Amino acid sequence: MKKSFFNIKLSGLMVALTAATLSCNSPEATKPATPTVIGEIKQVMREGRLEGAIHLDSIADKDHLYGMGPVEFLGGEILILDGSCFVSRLQPDSSVGIEQHFDVRAPFFAYARVESWKEHPLPSHLSNMQELETYLDSISREHSEPFFFRLTGSVDEALVHIVNLPKGRELRSMKDAHEGRVQFAMQDVQSEILGFFSRRHQSVFTHHDSYLHMHLISNDLKMMGHVDGLAFSPDSMRLYLTDA
Repeated sequence: MKKSFFNIKLSGLMVALTAATLSCNSPEATKPATPTVIGEIKQVMREGRLEGAIHLDSIADKDHLYGMGPVEFLGGEILILDGSCFVSRLQPDSSVGIEQHFDVRAPFFAYARVESWKEHPLPSHLSNMQELETYLDSISREHSEPFFFRLTGSVDEALVHIVNLPKGRELRSMKDAHEGRVQFAMQDVQSEILGFFSRRHQSVFTHHDSYLHMHLISNDLKMMGHVDGLAFSPDSMRLYLTDA
């Protein structure tokens, strides 16, 4: 598949995101989708398996598809929102380039088809990533399966990274995987965040000390990457869970 540098207009993305949100009112709502997880973080970080475990173009049905993970050989970040695949990479001048295509591979990846989302009120005491993780844990105690969630609205502060391992570099430790990675601090940015929650995927798709894996894309399409830190006001963010 031919790659083309991403030049889609903001309106195009917002139409897709609005359609996904409105679908929560569909009379054909399905049961919550359990994400498919391919590969493992520990295989990449501890065993140096950097090659792609999945080619995203091989996913046959891309309608209402959501997913995230890194680019193979840790060369960028991937985010799929409602069937649109965004790939962010660091450019030679350290700026962020975003492309839109499915011709990309990932060493570990999670994805699911979600046809319906349901807005879930955010408690007034939630204001950061850690509190969000605790809250999602508390409301999902009856469910053992992992699930996706979405956050939309204004982010007060976010710390986002894009992996950028030098070509040909081999991993011998977790520290090596961070070589070339660049973090970006963001403030007061309108964004869409796709999150993955699971109690049984630590060191598989979440870090060993967390139940969360989240990717953020700004509404102005200038930033997309893995979320390391997040601060927000519950009055300016909306939480969506997969509909039951």
